[in-house]
Amino acid sequence: MNYIEIKKEVKKALEKNKPVVALESTIISHGLPYPQNLKVAKGLAKIARENGAVPATICLIDGKVKIGLSELELKIMASSEDVEKVSRRDIGKVISLQKKGATTVAATMYLAQKAGIEVFATGGIGGVHKNAENTFDISADLREFTQTPVIVVSAGAKAILDLSKTLEIMETLGAPVYGYKTDRFPAFYSHSSPFFVERIDSVKDIVGIFGANKTMGLDCGMLIANPVPKKREIPYEEMKEYIQQALKSADEENISGKKLTPYLLSKLVDITDKKSLKANIDLVKNNVELASLIANELVKR
Repeated sequence: MNYIEIKKEVKKALEKNKPVVALESTIISHGLPYPQNLKVAKGLAKIARENGAVPATICLIDGKVKIGLSELELKIMASSEDVEKVSRRDIGKVISLQKKGATTVAATMYLAQKAGIEVFATGGIGGVHKNAENTFDISADLREFTQTPVIVVSAGAKAILDLSKTLEIMETLGAPVYGYKTDRFPAFYSHSSPFFVERIDSVKDIVGIFGANKTMGLDCGMLIANPVPKKREIPYEEMKEYIQQALKSADEENISGKKLTPYLLSKLVDITDKKSLKANIDLVKNNVELASLIANELVKR
C-alpha cells in the first residue's frame, strides 16, 4: 500500500525537474499560535515561489503522508489541537492509527527523500540537550544526517540546546556541517555563537559538495547553517540569560522528553516579550529563501 500522497503541483515539478523545497509542519502545529501559524505558513510558501521553487509542506493526515498541502489541509494542521509531534520512529504508528502528525526535522528529511526532494528549509535542528550526560536527551535529527541525503537549511540548532556537544556529535557521526557565509555556528535567535564551523560562500559549492558525496556513495545529509539576519537577531549573551530562566522553569515543573522543546520555546516568547517569536519567524523566512536558491541550483546539476 502506498502511504505517500504527493500534491499534483509538487509531483509535476518533480517529474519535470523543477525546483522543489520541503517545509516541515512542526512549526505550524507546535511552533506558533493559530491563526499566526497559518499566516506564516502561507508566507513561507510565497517566499519559495518568489524564488522560483515549489513549496512542499510535509505532514501526516488520516493515514497518509502528505507531500504538499491544499488550503484546507494547511488550515487543519494550523488549527487542530490533536496533532502529534512525529519523528522517524513515529511515522508508522501515526499512519496506522490515522492520526494527524506534524513532522520533525528527522521525519521531514526521511519523507522528503522518499518523495525525491533534496532540499529542506526549517528553523533550527534538534540536537544535544543541556545535561544530556545525565538525561541522554539527544534528538533523532542528528542521526538522520548520517543516512538521509537531503540538504537542510536552518539557523543552526535550537538555541536551548548544548551547541558545543551538538557539533561534536555531528562530527563524530560524519555529518557535514557548513556555515553559510560565516565561520561561526549560528545560535537560532542569534547571528553567531562562540563555536566555529567550516564556512561555505556559494550555493554552487553547496550543491557541488552534496553531489560529490552522493556520487561517492556517502548517503549523508548536509546541514547548511544560515544565520538569522543581524538586524533581526537577539544577541547571544542576552539570549543565554533568557534560556537559563526558561530551563529553570522547566526543571521546576518537571518538563522533559517530547514536551521540553515546545515548552521552552513557548516560555521564551513570554520571557522575551515576543522578541524570540519575531526572530523565529524571520529566520525561517531567511532559510526558505536560501533553500529555494539551492533547489534552483540542484536542478541544473
